[in-house]
Amino acid sequence: MEVILKKDVDNLGFVDDLVTVKNGYGRNYLIPQGYAVLATPSAKKVLAENLKQRAYKEKKVVDAANAQAAKLEGLEIKLTAKAGEADKLFGSITDADLSDALAKEGVEIDKKYITIAGGNIKRLGQYEASLRFHRDVVKNFTFDVVAEA
Repeated sequence: MEVILKKDVDNLGFVDDLVTVKNGYGRNYLIPQGYAVLATPSAKKVLAENLKQRAYKEKKVVDAANAQAAKLEGLEIKLTAKAGEADKLFGSITDADLSDALAKEGVEIDKKYITIAGGNIKRLGQYEASLRFHRDVVKNFTFDVVAEA
C-alpha cells in the first residue's frame, strides 16, 4: 500500500514522502492517526504540484537550519551532574538536558530532534549527539558530562 506522509514518522520518512507500507500498518495506524493519506492518482498529482511550489520556499528553511547549525561551531557544552564512585551518575543525562543546555547558548532545538549515541548517559565523560535541524541538515555535536564540584 502506498501512502503519502502528512507528518514525520520515525524510521519511515518525512512530510510529503511517498512510501510503501504493509496494508495493516497503513490502514490501522498511519491513516487513522493522521500521519498519512492514501496515495491515489489524484493525491499524487496534488503532491507533485505542492512540491514544485514549495521547492523555492524550502531553500529559505534550509538556509535558516544551516545558520542554526553554524552556531554549534566552537561551542562547548559541559553538563554537570552529581556523580558517585567510578564516575557513575546519580540519575542520567537525556536529550532534554542537552536541549536545555543548547537553548541557554542560543541554539534552539527540540529534544525530539536530538539523538544521543547510546541513549541516556549514566557516566561522566565526553559524548556525541546527532542534532537534526532539517531533513537535510544533520550535525554531530560533542559535549562533556562533568561532576558537580
